[in-house]
Amino acid sequence: MSTPYPFTAIVGQDDLRLGLLLNAVSPAVGGVLVRGEKGTAKSTAVRALAALMPEVSVVPGCRFSCDPVSPDPACPDGPHAEAAGVSRAARTVELPVGASEDRLVGALDIERALSEGVKAFEPGLLADAHRGILYVDEVNLLHDHLVDLLLDAAAMGASYVEREGVSVRHAARFLLVGTMNPEEGELRPQLLDRFGLTVEVAASRDTDERVEVVRRRLAYDDDPEAFAARWAEEETALRARIAAARALLPRVVLGDAVLRQIAATCAAFEVDGMRADIVMARTATALAAWAGREEVTADDVRQAALLALPHRRRRNPFDAPGLDEDKLDQTLDEAGPQEDNDDDPDPGPDGGGDGGGGGGVPPQADGDHTPPQGSQGSQGDDTPSQAPDSAPDAPGRSAGAEQQPVAAAEPFRTKMLSVPGLGEGAAGRRSRARTAHGRTTGAVRPQGALTKLHLSATVQAAAPHQRARGRSGRGLVVRRDDLRQATREGREGNLVLFVVDASGSMAARQRMSAVKGAVLSLLLDAYQRRDKVGLVTFRGKEAEVALPPTSSVDAAASRLESLPTGGRTPLAAGLLKAHDVLRVERLRDPSRRPLLVVVTDGRATGGPEPVALAGRAARLHQAEGTASVVVDCESGYVRLGLAGELARELGGTAVTLDELRADSIAGLVKDVTAAGRAA
Repeated sequence: MSTPYPFTAIVGQDDLRLGLLLNAVSPAVGGVLVRGEKGTAKSTAVRALAALMPEVSVVPGCRFSCDPVSPDPACPDGPHAEAAGVSRAARTVELPVGASEDRLVGALDIERALSEGVKAFEPGLLADAHRGILYVDEVNLLHDHLVDLLLDAAAMGASYVEREGVSVRHAARFLLVGTMNPEEGELRPQLLDRFGLTVEVAASRDTDERVEVVRRRLAYDDDPEAFAARWAEEETALRARIAAARALLPRVVLGDAVLRQIAATCAAFEVDGMRADIVMARTATALAAWAGREEVTADDVRQAALLALPHRRRRNPFDAPGLDEDKLDQTLDEAGPQEDNDDDPDPGPDGGGDGGGGGGVPPQADGDHTPPQGSQGSQGDDTPSQAPDSAPDAPGRSAGAEQQPVAAAEPFRTKMLSVPGLGEGAAGRRSRARTAHGRTTGAVRPQGALTKLHLSATVQAAAPHQRARGRSGRGLVVRRDDLRQATREGREGNLVLFVVDASGSMAARQRMSAVKGAVLSLLLDAYQRRDKVGLVTFRGKEAEVALPPTSSVDAAASRLESLPTGGRTPLAAGLLKAHDVLRVERLRDPSRRPLLVVVTDGRATGGPEPVALAGRAARLHQAEGTASVVVDCESGYVRLGLAGELARELGGTAVTLDELRADSIAGLVKDVTAAGRAA
């Protein structure tokens, strides 16, 4: 087994380390979600935490890690006779993004269950993670059906495996830790709320700290065992501090005044439900125990709010997580006891390494390289995002005709735009597809492991052979060849590629604001339906890929917000660029079907025969059967109907901005017509 990187050797990242340590002190806090850019020690810190967790006592031979003091009465390996427990290290179990449902929850031997009535059960990752850590790297890329299973297990503390009337239940209480890069997409709100704490991480901009990170990493790669030995004393001290904090935790007092501050803070920031209040109370208590105190203070409440509330305040995927610290301080002052406060009301996570304030983390062994990290560091990314659009030499810009970006109008609920036919892409909520979940539509012979048994088809296949197989009793003699896999129909996520006209004909401020509002609404719809999105814009002399296909719809929204307008209308260039993007994506992900959304008034100018070129480019998409819709942005009393003509060339459908709204009287759903299919 490889030697893990020592937790105490991690440089900086104070919020990350503190969030993990608080969960080690009090697993009831509910886990931690680590958000940040790639290469910021997210996975390294989580894997290093396992070495600091106290050992657990388990029933010998129990595959489900039952506690010998209070074993699970429903344990599949039970009932357990009284016996001395054995100690082992707490496990860190990693859930791969591409794991199957059976790998997560376990699998039943259906053949034995039907023929012998035996619950032969092979435990999954949830059983392995019981009383330990369940780590999900890139948790935002986890498939929906796995997310649903995680939500159920986290809510009930148990895992249920159901297969056609045969069920197995076992305890599954674990510390859920997830890491993610927000650029690759956001989490479902239900799973986001299940994480007790969230921390934002970013690479340090301090030269000395970056040098120290590289120095330590190279030393570890050269000789992991020698490097770990150098930090053994610090690791032992930190492990002892965690144990002492755990022992102190039951004696920590959470006074009424502090509870009022917690409730007032959650009410002031309008978080949904009561889970935030409970998590804040548990976090503040853990902070006090971590600092060696038996009473929770206002500083603990403040630190708990910074860790527990930011991810619970998001109302849609375009809201950046964060907390107004001035408002937080004002709320705590108003709800707290009327007494003099210290001169420094905000010690923060980095303020002091002596155990005061919010607790902090163990000091670095070789210096004071601890500049602020976490949620404050990520906010600096917002400012430079405008730079590419303001650069005078940016490609495709016509500086003389360019107008400044305008804000998008208020988004609205859109009609559902779907791809016709039956796909086999990634699970989602847009178009019909053959999926692992959904309504049963038939039965087939299983090609690999049986996951969804079609009971009636299996019985029908086995019934004619019972006499030949010598059946002599109530049981059904079932062979492997009799088993039938259920085929199911559900919904898939698609690749929604937006092609947005940013030319001068779209440049009227109110008009472009409405157009951006419509695209923003479609992006929000794509987020809710688990689509990938991409953004192509065209203006001036050419088109450009403003955002390659990604699961991060908030990245598309930010690119859209900074989109300037002006210049001619190279419609053909936009359609050809979209054709190139789709061609590459078909090679990368052939099962994900595309939906082309062209947002334009249909005008084409610039170059020789611009209208004819646009028509030929549109027919390329029609020839490949790409489902498409044209959002007609033409306004005024006199309309040329060019967008409708473009839709006919694409073999798709045209809708106006008004018809795009879900509450429009034009109809509830518009199915996009693919090329070669009857409308």
